[in-house]
Amino acid sequence: MPGKEELPSTLRRSPEKAQQTWAKTHDSAVEEYGEGERAHRTAFASVKHSFEKVGDHWEPKEEKGPSDEQAARSGSAARGSRGSRGSRGTAGGVDTTASKRHLYDIAKRLGISGRSSMDKAQLVEAIQRANDRATRAARS
Repeated sequence: MPGKEELPSTLRRSPEKAQQTWAKTHDSAVEEYGEGERAHRTAFASVKHSFEKVGDHWEPKEEKGPSDEQAARSGSAARGSRGSRGSRGTAGGVDTTASKRHLYDIAKRLGISGRSSMDKAQLVEAIQRANDRATRAARS
């Protein structure tokens, strides 16, 4: 099925460029690996290179590049190991390579309380939780 028809809801609420990136990468991955989770992971890895998840949608990142340690190590989900993904968690679209100031600003936009006393790792975790809540709310 063409990627444009399988577009996840968070991407339907995102800029056209993010949608095109996901669809094009997904279609290519389906040709290479077949339909399924691997094609979806590959498409999201491509999106995460240029976009970060903010609330229930994706926004362009200040700087292109890997969004977390897993992406930096593997280059993309397509080249990742065949082992368990649980041992190498991602941040769910939160750009962990961004500055603490940027993460603080995202947390402020999302209305995260206690953000001023959080360190970078805590900001990433709080943003991820807020993103998950916003996505669930947008789907209902």
